[in-house]
Amino acid sequence: MRLRNVALGSAALLGVLYALLLRRRVLNWGATDIEAVARLPGDELLEDADGVSTRAITIDAPASAVWPWIAQMGPSPRGGAYTYDWIENLLGLNMHSVARVLPDFQHPAAGETIGFGKNRMRFERVEPEHVLAFRSQDANWVWAFVLEERGRQTRLISRNRFRLPSLAARIGMAPMVPASLVMERKMLRGIKARAERLASPGTMPCMQR
Repeated sequence: MRLRNVALGSAALLGVLYALLLRRRVLNWGATDIEAVARLPGDELLEDADGVSTRAITIDAPASAVWPWIAQMGPSPRGGAYTYDWIENLLGLNMHSVARVLPDFQHPAAGETIGFGKNRMRFERVEPEHVLAFRSQDANWVWAFVLEERGRQTRLISRNRFRLPSLAARIGMAPMVPASLVMERKMLRGIKARAERLASPGTMPCMQR
């Protein structure tokens, strides 16, 4: 009994420390304090969110070199998500990250849908080289990418907003928050590397049908 109480107390303490010291950093990796609290395009698609993450990265390339990788994201035959494919495919997502621009998927349109496992995601807001926002079929998840050109660089911001309508959903989300950081950080870095390579002088986009 005493050991169990100690274990429960330790777990509670770790939970408090995580909430106070790490949760904000996990949710807002790479984002400035201003970006983390800013109202961004796509926020209007889910106003009363139970949780929000804002992650960002600076890319040494214009938005025109970043947009192609955002536009073609999704399960095969689309371009993947530029993260750990093997993890995503354990979940049945059929992701295969490519290192080339796919011309057939460069023009997403509002109203089109793509599958993310059990989630069917609908393009809700499409502004080439500026905004791409998805919303899940059950309307409990919105994922938006915002591109902001700053001189010769582009700031890429990934904003997730989600609603947790049940206790089970709230409990299930707890381990997903740090796990999502691992995946999304890899994704943002993957987009950065691809965009900078595409924008390099003398580099021609490798486009395949």
